[in-house]
Amino acid sequence: MNSLGTAHLSIDTSQYTRMAAVDRSWLRMECVENPMMISAVLIFEQPIKIARLKQVLHDRFLSFRRFRQRIVDRGSRVEWHDDPLFDLDNHLHVVALAGKGDQKSLQRLTSDLNSTPLDFNHPLWQIHYIDNYDGGCALLIRIHHCIADGISLVRVLLSLTDPTAEPGDARIYQLVPIKPPRAPVRYTLKDLAARVTGLGRTAVHQVKRLSSAIPQDVRSPLKLADTAGKVAFDCLKLALLPAEPETALTTELCGRKRVAWADPLELADVKACARALGGTVNDILMATAAGALHRHFKAAGEPIPDCGIRVAVPFNLRPPREPLETLGNRFGLVLVTLPVEVDCPLMRFRQVQENMNRLKRSYQAQVTYSLLELFGRGPDSLERRALKLLSQKASAVLTNVPGPKNPVYLAGVKLKQPMFWVPQTGGIGIGMSIFSYAGTVQFGMSVDKSIRANPVEIMGHFRDSFQRLREHALTLQDAEGNFRRRHAG
Repeated sequence: MNSLGTAHLSIDTSQYTRMAAVDRSWLRMECVENPMMISAVLIFEQPIKIARLKQVLHDRFLSFRRFRQRIVDRGSRVEWHDDPLFDLDNHLHVVALAGKGDQKSLQRLTSDLNSTPLDFNHPLWQIHYIDNYDGGCALLIRIHHCIADGISLVRVLLSLTDPTAEPGDARIYQLVPIKPPRAPVRYTLKDLAARVTGLGRTAVHQVKRLSSAIPQDVRSPLKLADTAGKVAFDCLKLALLPAEPETALTTELCGRKRVAWADPLELADVKACARALGGTVNDILMATAAGALHRHFKAAGEPIPDCGIRVAVPFNLRPPREPLETLGNRFGLVLVTLPVEVDCPLMRFRQVQENMNRLKRSYQAQVTYSLLELFGRGPDSLERRALKLLSQKASAVLTNVPGPKNPVYLAGVKLKQPMFWVPQTGGIGIGMSIFSYAGTVQFGMSVDKSIRANPVEIMGHFRDSFQRLREHALTLQDAEGNFRRRHAG
């Protein structure tokens, strides 16, 4: 066994796939303090029949070949092999909550499982069916990050659902072939710049989703020399960023997770707030998260950093129409400064908006993606040093993933509330998750137990922070409306 627990097996088969370099980077990040799992809690209105759930998983989930494969580590390379002993019952477990079986009990179980690594002797995923929860049931799903990123796994999980309680006949699921990766290549700055250019259109799609105004003509071809200069500049800026200030949020980790989530916000309220302030939904939610952490520092009596804190935000680089069966990791990371030191909600929002607009014009996401691919092809020691350097530059990971606009059904039962978490890396011990679903916005948090921050309390701060920002936005909107009416008269 190696340090990850992946076994060195001699499997006589030609049916294998070499793990892509970026996915191998995420595999190497596995550590005792931070298991590299993406997890989800899906809460349903009614109990799901186990037999029907198994049928859905067999017909739809297992149609993705990757979920029937385990990892074989051959030292110089890592491969995906079909598991000859695969059995669905090794991955689907039925459990009941102890005590009252309330949200607190479900959060405790989620904390337990999110603190427990997956078994590398089997395909790297687990589903726990939680019986008799809140009049219905819940599914707790854990999938290793080396299989796919959050955007891809959300799409996979949504492929298990239907728009109504009775599934239609439009879906046809087959075993998905996995193409072998290209041969390893050496990268230079010129190659890195060319790679960024190739990802340009995809990145532009994400920028358009975050902002309706693009500050540059993205249709014009980028000159290689100009791109290489900008890439080098962003690499240099990333390397020269100072480490995060020492706060109660940055400490030695113990690996024990505490998970909590808030009651959802109405998406219509968030959109109205964004319109009133001339920003995006993403700007509002990032400012709300900053406000929640501001309230946490004040309530805990902790000194607030003068220059805010940074959070690592995944930035999707997938083409908008990429086939569903294309798994793997296709995202970069951007470091966003949250002005937690600012007390005024409007001022806090404007600073977040300015920080986000600045990052949209940078190549930081493409640079970090390409660096992860380079690290995945290099020695473990190089990646460990790079990971340590990167994790010192952020206090938390924050994800914002869009979900379906309308309710969906799994095995004939309506999904009431979904929550997702991505893993933290290196010495980062806080993960915040924002997910939109059926006209609502869900907010959740995972905190290492050694960090002096109660995720349940911060959930309350999140709602209060949004309400304060919304009140200021409506007051500003009314004032501007009165000003226009007076001058129009």
